[in-house]
Amino acid sequence: MELIYEGKAKRVYRLDNEWLVMEFKDEVTAFDGLRKEVAIGKGRLAAAQTAFFMSYLEGNGVRTHFIDWDGDRRITVRALRMVPIEVIVRNYAYGSFLKRMPMVKPLTRFSKPLVEFHLKSDELHDPLLTMDDITEAGLLTREELQEIINTSLRVNDLLTNLLSTRGLILVDFKLEFGFDGSGRLLLADEMSGDTMRILRNGKHLDKELFRKGASAMDLVKAYTELNALLGIKS
Repeated sequence: MELIYEGKAKRVYRLDNEWLVMEFKDEVTAFDGLRKEVAIGKGRLAAAQTAFFMSYLEGNGVRTHFIDWDGDRRITVRALRMVPIEVIVRNYAYGSFLKRMPMVKPLTRFSKPLVEFHLKSDELHDPLLTMDDITEAGLLTREELQEIINTSLRVNDLLTNLLSTRGLILVDFKLEFGFDGSGRLLLADEMSGDTMRILRNGKHLDKELFRKGASAMDLVKAYTELNALLGIKS
């Protein structure tokens, strides 16, 4: 396999023109890579979470790039033309929203889910984009952008309901999308504790623990707890 990309949390290999392999690292980073630790077992746990959530969404009519999980740290996915935008869906006030709107109390529940767009750029710290920014830059058409919004809200409904049955609260999460060879829009990248904020009785079962100073081992324990609650075999 040919290594075509290596990021903070994953390596991506090309199998052929249609398929890629995503390998989840046993590492955790925060603050754009300024804090980094080895986290033995995290890669397998995050891969299992991604396989679980994407399979669940596929079963409920959401198209994703997910094909298969090897039972360890690798998943096979469709090769896509990726959209260089991160989509954030927020159910509660947290994270960068509070930096922009400090007058809002943390974990205030919004009257409806908020959908944000950020340019995917570590160098620029993922700046917030307006819909006009996106369309005028030629990144997406209005129709494509609306499809992303509709899909993101559908994903939010499905995951919020699923997690609530396990006593979990979905605070917010990040999504990425891409187009396949037929021009269809698919949900891509990963869905794990690295890209979601999930609370159980006020405790984070996600990477926010590490951002707040917990050890990599504490994070692995939290991911293990989340997988057990969701019935994920990992």
